Amino acid sequence: MNRNVGQQDRVLRIIFGLVLIGLAMSGQIGPWGYLGIVPILTGVVARCPAYRLFSIDTLDRRSQGGN
Repeated sequence: MNRNVGQQDRVLRIIFGLVLIGLAMSGQIGPWGYLGIVPILTGVVARCPAYRLFSIDTLDRRSQGGN
C-alpha cells in the first residue's frame, strides 16, 4: 500500500493519539482511549487503510518525491 497521509495529517494524528492515550492513562476517559494507538501508527507509517478505502490522499506528492 502506498503512502497516502500528508505531513500535517501525520502530525495531527500522532498528537491526537497521544492525547487519547494520556487521557486513558490518567483515568479521565475509559480504556477505549488506548485506541489512540491507531492514529499514532497510521501517522508514523503515513498509510491509512480507511483513506485508501474512500480514495482519500492528503500526501503532497510534489514535495514527497512521488511515493
